This record gives sequence, structure tokens and C-alpha cells, in this order.
Amino acid sequence: MKMPQVEASLWQLIARAGDLRDRFLWSAEDGIAFGHLAGRSILDTDLELLAGSAVLVATTRQLTAALAAIELDGVARRLVLCPPDLSAEHIAAIVAAADIDALVTDEASATVLTGCARTVRCNPKLAAAAQTRINRHRTEWVLVTSGTTGLPKLVVHTLSSLTAPIRPGRVISLGRPVWSTFYDIRRYGGLQVFLRAALGAGSLVLSSPSESTEDFLYRAGDRGVTHISGTPSHWRGALMSSAANRIAPNYVRLSGEIADQAILDDLRSCYPGAAIGHAFASTEAGVAFEVDDGLAGFPAALIGRSGAEVDMKIEADALHIRSGRTAICYLGDAIAPLRDRDGFVDTADIVHRRDERYYFAGRRDGVINVGGLKVHPEEVEAVINRHPAVRMSLVKHRKNRFTGAVVVADVVVRADRGWPADQTGVLQSEILEACRQSLPRHKVPATIRFVSSLNLGTAGKLARLGA
Repeated sequence: MKMPQVEASLWQLIARAGDLRDRFLWSAEDGIAFGHLAGRSILDTDLELLAGSAVLVATTRQLTAALAAIELDGVARRLVLCPPDLSAEHIAAIVAAADIDALVTDEASATVLTGCARTVRCNPKLAAAAQTRINRHRTEWVLVTSGTTGLPKLVVHTLSSLTAPIRPGRVISLGRPVWSTFYDIRRYGGLQVFLRAALGAGSLVLSSPSESTEDFLYRAGDRGVTHISGTPSHWRGALMSSAANRIAPNYVRLSGEIADQAILDDLRSCYPGAAIGHAFASTEAGVAFEVDDGLAGFPAALIGRSGAEVDMKIEADALHIRSGRTAICYLGDAIAPLRDRDGFVDTADIVHRRDERYYFAGRRDGVINVGGLKVHPEEVEAVINRHPAVRMSLVKHRKNRFTGAVVVADVVVRADRGWPADQTGVLQSEILEACRQSLPRHKVPATIRFVSSLNLGTAGKLARLGA
């Protein structure tokens, strides 16, 4: 009886993409050519011992995680990529929920944290592999969501669902692309960039939490980055940096947060030779679409298209997505189904239509309730960010005994606009007047506070906590 053919592994897809010798993965500390992976291993074990296992990759370095994932796809039945910021409690819960058999780590304390039966160390240098690479399993890729409270959800993908949106032939580049990203590649957004580089005959410059934005941009510029991705908040931070002009990309990509017109225009001004695009994607729904016309929002024609690769619909103002790019399921019986009976994922992202375009208002679970009236923080931020002196803003709530809550805003001023401290009152008045002209009264901030910076969460998004 003929056995069913296993789909190509990640390593096989990388090898098919082009010459391995001139393609690199660079970290802040060192780099490695894809060609050096042939016949070599980073894992201190025989891969046969991990065949069919559920493996947790918990490393301190992104480069180590990337190399381990390349080796383990097609070997492990389940591969869990663990972001570096999880607590010991979360890691232990993930080990139990994912039925982990083995831990791959470059950190001695990880064994104590997880209590796994088998621990595999990552060698500091590649060593000769014990045997030829094996490819027997359709590995489940399990990604951890970036929730701030409670146990993060575990989202199950396959290599096919992860690579479905990648079209190497559409890469905007005159030669071999050199990708980079502010994201960590152990989260969905960063993993997409890693796969685009690996399968698109390109190289990748990895970021590092230990280096400043300036140092990262200098390093990316030195490597000749042509394609670079991050959240709008990442990009606002980058544009505040003195090293913003150290890179000269062909393509700038935004995702993970709402890309308002202000940040799109600022990127166009800073990188006039680059194509500026923003994408909608989530760990559960995958990549839904990309917008490259330089405008916020997305064309209404994308909704309800027949025969489209990605089906999208609006229900109760929320975007719902169905495609081969969406995740398979959540891991764990106690979690609600990821898809509805028709296969759609409810993204919980609220959109409103104006003319022939939809605009994102914010998250359904992020609404501020002002006396029974709803306020999406992001729609207020979009108005504030339009002021030419504003680099970025964070809208949140403050408790109020009459309305339950009022809207307040923290604002970072653009250093290049030179507003002296004694004129911030004038700036505050101008911002509030712009809000009054564009927003209903209950959405206008009660107070505006000027701050030097705003905190970002581990996924590069604004940390949205109450006042």
C-alpha cells in the first residue's frame, strides 16, 4: 500500500528557493548562511529521538529559535514557539496544555521552569548532523497569542497555512531581498517575515530586545535592508530616532495595529523611494489583505468578493475572515472554537464604512464606556495624530463618578517641530479643538498630558492600560 506523501518541510522549501550560500540570517551578535545548515545541526541530539514528539522551543535568542524550527519541521508532530517574555507559570501551563514531550533550549534554567522529560540543548555552533534530515510528519506549528492577562491562547497552524499568503514572485526588489522586522519571529507577525525571507530567496536581519531602536536601525542599514516590517507604534518610535535615515528600504510594511493616515504620510515623507503598505493579519485569521495605495483603511470592494482567495464579511460591525491562511484551531478543549460553523474567524476588529472605503475603529473589547456611549481609543488617536506637531498618542480612560469614565490622552510631540515648553498650552488647545471638530462630545479628551514616550507591549503594540 502506497503511503500518503508528506508535504515539503520548511528546510526543503528553503532549499528550493535559490542559492543558499548568499542568503543569511543575521542577529545582533552574529550571522549564518542558509548554506551552512546543510548537513549540520544546532541541536545536541539525534533527530530520530524527537521524531513524532511535541517540542517546545524556548530559547533566549531568535536566531537559535529560527534554526531549531528549520530542523524540527517535518520531524516533530507539534512545534510550539515560545516568546521570550512569558512567565514561568505560563510556560508550565503551555507544557501541560500542549502535551510537551521535549524542550529545546539554550538556557539552563528552562529545565527547572518546565520540568520536561527530555531537554535538548542548542549548540553554540553548528555541528555535523548525526543523520540526513528526516521529513515524516505534518508538523503542527503552535503560536502563542500576545494577551496581557490570563493564560495566552495557543493557536494551531500548519506550514501550509503560514506560507499561504507568501508570493515570492511579488517581492519588490531589484536583487536579492534583505528583510528585517521589529517583531520577534516567535510571534505571528515576525514569523511571517522570517518565512517571506526564507522562501523568497532573501536574507533576514533579526531585531534584539537588548539593543536600542537606533542601534537596530544602524545595523539594518549596514546590512542593506530592502524590506522592513513593524507595527505603526514601532514605526512611530523609529521616526523619532536619529537613525531613521540609516535605512533606505524599497518596501515598508505596517501591521498589528491600525495604520492611520498620519503614520502612512510620515513614512512616505521619510522614505520617498519606498512602497508603503499596510496589512491586516492576526494569529488566528492569518493575513487577510494588504493595502498599497497609501491610504488608511481598505477598499469596500474587498468585502464579499466571490471566488476570492480570502473571504471577508462584516457582521455587527466586526470583520470576519475565512481562508486557507487561517489557523486550524485553538489548542485545548476548554477554549471556544476558533471558527464559526461556516469557517469564518471573528476578528473582533470593528470597521465603519465611509463612501467606498472601510476604516478600522478599534477592538470590540477595547471600548471605553462614557455614560453608556462607546468610544474606541484608536479613532480618537487618529484625530490627535493628524496634528503636525504630534508623533504619537495613547487614549485611555479615567474613572468619573458621573459618567463612569472619561477619555484622557497622553501625547508625544515631534521633536523636529520644536514646541517650547511654555507653548504646550497652545498646542493642547489646538489638539482639543481638532477633536471637537471631528468627534462627538463624549469622545473628546477631558485632559491631554504631554509625555516623552509611550510604553509598547511585547508584540510592539501600544500598552493599553487604564489610567
